[in-house]
Amino acid sequence: MSQNVSKEAVPPSTYNADSETRSHSSERFWILALGSIGVVFGDIGTSPLYALQTALGQFKDSGLAAEEVIGVISLIVWALLIVVTAKYVLFLMQADNKGEGGILSLKALAQRALGQRTTIAFLLGVAGASLFSGDAMITPAISVLSALEGLKQVNADLAPYVLPATIVILVLLFTAQSRGTAGVAAFFGPIMLAFFVVNAGLGLFHISAEWSILQALSPIPGLGFVHAHGTLGVIVLGSVFLAVTGAEALYADMGHFGRKPIQAAWLFLVLPALICNYLGQGALIINNPKAVENPYYLLAPSWGLVPLILLSTVATVIASQAVITGAFSLASQAIQLGLLPRLEIVHTSHTQEGQIFIPRVNRILLLGVLALVLLFRSSDALANAYGIAVSGTMVATTALAFFVVWKLWRWPLWAALALVCGFLSIDIGFFIANLYKVLDGGWVPLMLGGAVFALMWTWSRGSAILQIKTHRDSIPMADLIKMLEKSKPVRVKGTAVFLTNDPTSAPSSLMHNLKHNKVLHEKVVLLNVRTETTPRVAAANRFEIEPLSPDFTLVTLHFGYMEQPHIPRALAAMRKAGLKFDIMTTSFFFGRRSLKPSPNSGMPSWQDRLFIALTKQATSAPDFFNLPSDRVVELGAQMKV
Repeated sequence: MSQNVSKEAVPPSTYNADSETRSHSSERFWILALGSIGVVFGDIGTSPLYALQTALGQFKDSGLAAEEVIGVISLIVWALLIVVTAKYVLFLMQADNKGEGGILSLKALAQRALGQRTTIAFLLGVAGASLFSGDAMITPAISVLSALEGLKQVNADLAPYVLPATIVILVLLFTAQSRGTAGVAAFFGPIMLAFFVVNAGLGLFHISAEWSILQALSPIPGLGFVHAHGTLGVIVLGSVFLAVTGAEALYADMGHFGRKPIQAAWLFLVLPALICNYLGQGALIINNPKAVENPYYLLAPSWGLVPLILLSTVATVIASQAVITGAFSLASQAIQLGLLPRLEIVHTSHTQEGQIFIPRVNRILLLGVLALVLLFRSSDALANAYGIAVSGTMVATTALAFFVVWKLWRWPLWAALALVCGFLSIDIGFFIANLYKVLDGGWVPLMLGGAVFALMWTWSRGSAILQIKTHRDSIPMADLIKMLEKSKPVRVKGTAVFLTNDPTSAPSSLMHNLKHNKVLHEKVVLLNVRTETTPRVAAANRFEIEPLSPDFTLVTLHFGYMEQPHIPRALAAMRKAGLKFDIMTTSFFFGRRSLKPSPNSGMPSWQDRLFIALTKQATSAPDFFNLPSDRVVELGAQMKV
């Protein structure tokens, strides 16, 4: 008997259910794709405002030939195709860490692939994250400045108001961060969709007036331009890199929307819109070389200039918001991975886990962005500082990807080297091309990145030294249990939870409680919180319970580096596993150490002082782990580091 069933033969309820499921799945996919347009592509999407203008600015005095314009546009188009499309969208997005992307996620993935915490993976990850944070301050400054500079095209008398207006918008933007972005994010996608459609339309209109610009779709004019202009060609290549600076942010935001929605949005909307707009700008400049002063805004007819300025300003604010949100996520990952001290993290949404606000990071970003705006005062000047740090991040990202491709994907060594070296040669080429910017402002993101690297390196190194000293001076937990069975201290009712980083040794808070209070609770729980190299940990794998004796229990909680540890919630889930306790009769004990520098710490004296200063900036453990303040006991002690 035939098993084929026609659509009409299927019971209506069954068929409609399947159809509805597919419809909901398809609807969710396009909602995610629309959301990614508003968040993921904000940085790279607003690059047409300044990228071509900066690249062709080298020829203002000597005059522009059509071949030079076509050559520069060719370089931009193929940078978008190779660096963004081939490397990030099609290759690196396959190297996700349980759906999460970004340099720190890739670092965790590379360390897992190598089977240990290797120095090279650590240095590449920290260096890349540090450089990325350095450029993160420049994005809001250059984006908002370049958008408002369009006011000069409306009326030259408005030029003095560009800088104050930029400062006002940036202050309002950073002030609004504490309210969260969940409500505003719903409008990001449609606005950026309109922005890309308008950009594509303006570009197509001018392409039709100068068809010769289509030669830029071939890589040959670009290669010929670099070969013909020598050193100047390399300098222009550094400015061309401005067109792809948002690629790293694109990879970092992958976890919010998923790989396929981002790939679809890029391939079917964002990439075509960017190429059309750059081609349109090139066609305009060929017909009117004076348009090189501001080719983006001169694409618009006179009646459409003010609306385009307003739309572009909103788009740059959205781009800035995406970068700020990314900075919060990067800082949160760094805290969980032990690269930064615990900082206060505020969750601004009850439904979306990724919506966080870190007040201290927000203040530092605001001060840094305002300082950059006041220091450089124009998007042209800021463009000289932009690009060098993120090109360094791209080199680190590609190098880390080699370990993932070779060890985790199990490619043959020659194949992994061939693929990665191909991308790496382009990344290094862009990095070298950006080196000329160092003296003209590129030192700023390098200095900022260097400072962040020093902070992460010092915190990681100091924490490791502190843990070694603590372990060396501690009593093994097994020995302490045997000693307590003989000495039998006074027992009091209730449960005592002692947090510890080293479950094999007795926590200092437990030792101080015995020494000074001379009592022990009926039930003692040693609680060890571990951050895994995966972004999130399933609820079934959240905890481990190991009885050490009738009175002592070791509990290990596992959290992903994208999660915020919430100890009471985890302990409540453990009741079903047999760990019975009453939160109202439970006390949480913490050891608070007052650190002093030691002449033989293993670090230079400046690092000792920096590490001690960082420990003072850390938020308290009870706040970080969301513990009820009335159930917490902190015991202090002095220690040399």
